[in-house]
Amino acid sequence: MTNATINTVTIDKADIPNGGMKSYKQDDDSIILITRDDSTFHAFDGKCPHAGADLGNGLRCGHRVVCPWHHATFDSRDGTLLEPIAIEGLTRYTVTDEGDTLLIDTSDQINERVERDKLPDTHTIIVGGGGSGFMIAHQLRHTGYAGQITLISNEGKAPYNRPLLSKVFLAGNMAEEKLLLGGADWAQKNDIKLSLNQTVSEVLPNERRVNMVDSNGENEAITADFLVVATGASPTRPPIKGADLDGVYTLRSMEDAKLIKAASHDQRVVIIGTGFIGMEVASALAQAGTTASITVIGQDSRVMGNIVSETVSNALIKLHEENGINFVFDATVNEVTEVKRVVNQSENEEQQTFSQVGGVTLASGEYIDADIVILGTGVSANTNLLAEVNDPDGVQVDSTLQLRDSVYALGDIAKASGQMGRMRIEHWRVALQHGLVSAAAILKDDSVASLDDRVPFFWTMQYGKSLRYSGHAQTPDNSILFGTPDTLDYIEYYFDDKNEDTRASAASTLGHDKELVAFAELLRRGHAPTRAQLNAGLDIIEQAQALSQSH
Repeated sequence: MTNATINTVTIDKADIPNGGMKSYKQDDDSIILITRDDSTFHAFDGKCPHAGADLGNGLRCGHRVVCPWHHATFDSRDGTLLEPIAIEGLTRYTVTDEGDTLLIDTSDQINERVERDKLPDTHTIIVGGGGSGFMIAHQLRHTGYAGQITLISNEGKAPYNRPLLSKVFLAGNMAEEKLLLGGADWAQKNDIKLSLNQTVSEVLPNERRVNMVDSNGENEAITADFLVVATGASPTRPPIKGADLDGVYTLRSMEDAKLIKAASHDQRVVIIGTGFIGMEVASALAQAGTTASITVIGQDSRVMGNIVSETVSNALIKLHEENGINFVFDATVNEVTEVKRVVNQSENEEQQTFSQVGGVTLASGEYIDADIVILGTGVSANTNLLAEVNDPDGVQVDSTLQLRDSVYALGDIAKASGQMGRMRIEHWRVALQHGLVSAAAILKDDSVASLDDRVPFFWTMQYGKSLRYSGHAQTPDNSILFGTPDTLDYIEYYFDDKNEDTRASAASTLGHDKELVAFAELLRRGHAPTRAQLNAGLDIIEQAQALSQSH
C-alpha cells in the first residue's frame, strides 16, 4: 500500500480475502476499511463512529461488519447502520479499479442523500428523552420521516449518553458537553422540537394524546398520529432507615452525577450494591482520586453476581481491591445513621445545627463510618403512565415495540417480544435497538429487522477495562470458562442447565472480543454453540463466518 497523495491511497486487491475485509491505518491516524465480494470492493472510514474502534479488528459475517468493542453493525456493501450502539452508518469513499490495485479517494465521499418525504402531514410525539426516545427521533429523520417530531422530557437537558455518567464522567474523564447525543445542535439540525422540563401527567393511548404540565403549572394536551412512550426507569431506594437523608445519593441523571462529584471530595464514601452500576461508580470515583475512602457493601459474596460466575466475580473484586476499594460482603444494611453538626459558634451568633450522614449500621451490628452514601440498588420501570393497560413489570409490546395501532413503548419500560422470549431489559444498547426498530415500524420499512432478529448486549467499564456481555442467561452458574479471569483475559459461556446438548444463552468476556462477536452472531441466528461443542474445541469464529456465508 502506498500513498499517492494526501487524499488517495493505493491498495493491493490480493491483500483482501474474498468475502472478508481489511483495515489500513494511515499516517494521520485515520483508518480505511475495505470489504470484498468477488471482484466488488467497497471502501469506508474504518473507525466505528461510536467510539473509534478499528472495524478491521471486528468480524465480518455475511454482509454484516461488527465492531469488536460494542457490537455496532454495518452493511459491508454500503455502510448502512444495521445495529446500534453507533447512531450513524459508515462514511463511504469512492473506489477506482486499477487492475491489480484499488485507488481510494478519501476526499470523495459517496453521500446518498435520503429525502425527507415520508408521512409529511403527521405528528410523532415522544415522551422521554433517554436513549430510546433519542434514537427513534434520530432514526425517523435519517430514514426520511417528514412529519413533525416533538420530544418531551422532564429533564432540562437535550438527550445525553447516560451510561457514560458512571463510566467516565464521574471519573473526570469526559466533559459534560461531550455527552450530548448527536452533538449540541442535534435537535435544531434534525428539526425536532424539544419540550424540556415538562411533566406528562397522563397518556391516553386510545386517543394518542398526552396531557402535560409545564414548569409554570400550565396544562396542555397534545394529540399525535404516532405516540411513543419511553419514560425509562428510576432508582429504587430500599426500605432502609435513613435512606432518604441528605447525603444519600442515587445515580441516574446528569444532575445526580454532578451532585455526587461535588459531594464526594475528601469524603468517606459508602456504596450499597454490587451490581454493575455500583461497581462502575466505585471504579470512577477511585479513578478520580478525590475521595478519602470507598467502601462497597454487598448482600452476597459476589459482585455482579447475577451476571458472571464466582470465578469472574473474584477477579473483578481483586481488580477493585488493587485500586483501593474496601468490600463488606454477605451484609445487610439496617440503617443509614445521621449525625448533628454545629455551625456558627462565635459569641455573637446563635448556634445552628444541621444533619448529615454519619455512617451505616449493618444487621451484624458492625458500624461503618461514612460521609456520603450512594445507592446502587437497582431501578424500577416508570410504567405508571401506562398502568391502566399493563402490569408494573413492563409494558407488553410486540417485536416492533408496538402496544396498539400507532402507539409504541420503548426502552426500560418495554417488556418486548423478541428472539429470546418476552423480556424487559434495562440496557442502553437495547434501548437504542428499540428506537431503530420502532422508527422502521412507523415508516413501514420491512428491510429493518425486528427484535426477533436481534440479541441483547451490554458492557461495563471498570478501570479502563471493558467487560462485555451478549445474550441473556437465567443464571451465571451453569457456565464454561476459557482463559484466566485473574489476568482479565477470558470468555465465559452461560447455560440455563447442565445438559451437554443445551445451547449457550449468553457469554461474557474480557479480551476475547472477536469470539464474543461470533457468539452473538450465532445466537442471533439460533445456532448458539452447545456445551458439548464448546468442550470439544469448536472454533466459534470460523463457525459464525461459515454460517453467515452460507445464507
